[in-house]
Amino acid sequence: PFQRSSGILLHPTCFPSRFGIGDLGKSAYEFIDFLEASGQKLWQVLPLGPTGYGNSPYMCFSAIAGNPMLICPDLLIEEGLLTQNDVSDSFHIFPIDSIDFDRVIPFKTKLLRIAYENFKRSPSKEFKQFIQKEAKWLDDYAFFMAMLEANPADKWNQWEPSIAKREPKAIASKTQELQDGIQFHQFMQFIFFEQWSKLRAYANEKEVQIIGDIPIYVAHNSADVWANPQNFM
Repeated sequence: PFQRSSGILLHPTCFPSRFGIGDLGKSAYEFIDFLEASGQKLWQVLPLGPTGYGNSPYMCFSAIAGNPMLICPDLLIEEGLLTQNDVSDSFHIFPIDSIDFDRVIPFKTKLLRIAYENFKRSPSKEFKQFIQKEAKWLDDYAFFMAMLEANPADKWNQWEPSIAKREPKAIASKTQELQDGIQFHQFMQFIFFEQWSKLRAYANEKEVQIIGDIPIYVAHNSADVWANPQNFM
C-alpha cells in the first residue's frame, strides 16, 4: 500500500540557472538531495510539455513531448555538444527572480541549434533508436513544429489545405522540404528525455517519487489535435 508521504511542488523552470530558466541540471539534482535530506518522498511537477502562446505548461504544443527550454546546456557541455565559449554571453543578462521568455527562448534555441549542428556530424545509435521507438508521436510532433517555424503567423488550420488535412503525398513532399527542421526537433526531444530519464532515475535512487499532472485539455494548436482530428470536434 502507498504509505503516507509528504513532498514539495516545484516546477523545474523555478530552479536557479545562469541561462534565465530552470532546467534539468545541477540545481535539479541538488533539489532531490534536499528532499532526501529533509525526509520528503514526493516531488510534484507541473506539465513538462513544450509551451505555446503565453508560455503556460497547461497550453502545450504536445501532451507527450518535453519542453526543450528545460534542457540543461551545462550537461551538453559535458557531452561535448557545446563549449564554454558558446554559453559565455549568458552571464548577467537574465533576471534572477523571474523568467523573461522573450529573451530566454531565442537564446536557448540558439544554443540548442549549435548543439544540434555538432551532433549531426556523428549521430549516435541511441538517437536512431529513439526516433524509431517514439515514431508514433515524434514524427507528427517534429513535423508540426517544423511547420510552425516555417509559418510562424499561422495555426495548423491555416496551413495549406493538403497539409492541414494530412494528405499523404503532401505530407511526404513537405517532410523532404523540412527535413533539417524536423530532425532538429527530434534531436531536442532525444536530449530532453535523456536528461529527464537520468534525473528521474537519480530521484528514485534517493527514494523520491516524481508525481505531477497533465493539461486537462490539449491545445487546439497542437500536434495532438492536428494529428488526430477524428478525436476532436
